[in-house]
Amino acid sequence: MQHLEGMLREDALKGKTIIVTGGGTGLGKSMGKYFLKLGANLVITSRKLDVLQKTADDLMQETGGKVLAVQCDVRNYAEVEKMLEATVSTFGGVDVLLNNAAGNFVSPTERLSARAFDTIIDIVLRGSYNCTLALGKYWIKQKQTNKTVLNIVTTYAWTGSAFVVPSACAKAGVLAMTRSLAVEWAKYGIRMNAIAPGPFPTKGAWDRLVPEPFREKFDLAKKVPLRRQGEHQELCNLAGYLVSDYSAYVNGEVITIDGGEWLQGAGEFNFFNELGSEHWDAIEMMVRGAKSE
Repeated sequence: MQHLEGMLREDALKGKTIIVTGGGTGLGKSMGKYFLKLGANLVITSRKLDVLQKTADDLMQETGGKVLAVQCDVRNYAEVEKMLEATVSTFGGVDVLLNNAAGNFVSPTERLSARAFDTIIDIVLRGSYNCTLALGKYWIKQKQTNKTVLNIVTTYAWTGSAFVVPSACAKAGVLAMTRSLAVEWAKYGIRMNAIAPGPFPTKGAWDRLVPEPFREKFDLAKKVPLRRQGEHQELCNLAGYLVSDYSAYVNGEVITIDGGEWLQGAGEFNFFNELGSEHWDAIEMMVRGAKSE
């Protein structure tokens, strides 16, 4: 099936250096691997150097590409600057920033401490802002153009969502930053875009968000009109396109890739999708009866 295959030609990212925050596991690792296959140099960051280094070694062995693992807490601007320095020292520059690092958990909001709220805001919003600001300042000072920032947000960045309020607030901020800087920094040759993924399960994140005992009851695929979860390669293809020069005229956009999930929840009468033909026959009879009265 073609949606499980790489979309771009193998040299589509040749010569580009890409930083992926939270790149040691999950979707960050999957996207980084695809970038390597397309010819990019890759920098992966997180707080856990042992996990990063293993991922870097595995990816280099699998793809033959070059990977730099840099320990960095994106909440700390000084550490972000050091990560940027290490990237430039190793690869001579950087072309793309993918703000992927995130944190989330489900909880009734009244059960959260202020510290729990701060933790998510700091990782998602402050972390994305720190990395974006550091890279933007560097590119502008060096007068470098044709640079890209790609942010991973979520559809509830604009709809909101119960039980993940800190994440919703933080992702909404990242989306606002994306659209704002797309206008402000375009004159410097910097493009800003975002992806809002639907259900793309990963071991760590989804274990926390949808614990095993609840997975059958709350089957995420049932919320999606296409009746399936996303495959990592589908997200990788979109990310690869948005950080490549093929998307040179795409700026300030958030692209949803969720199989229609958020639209299904948004439509007033979408619940009728669950009805069978016999139900529609009954409804038609009732409607006709009401008209004749």
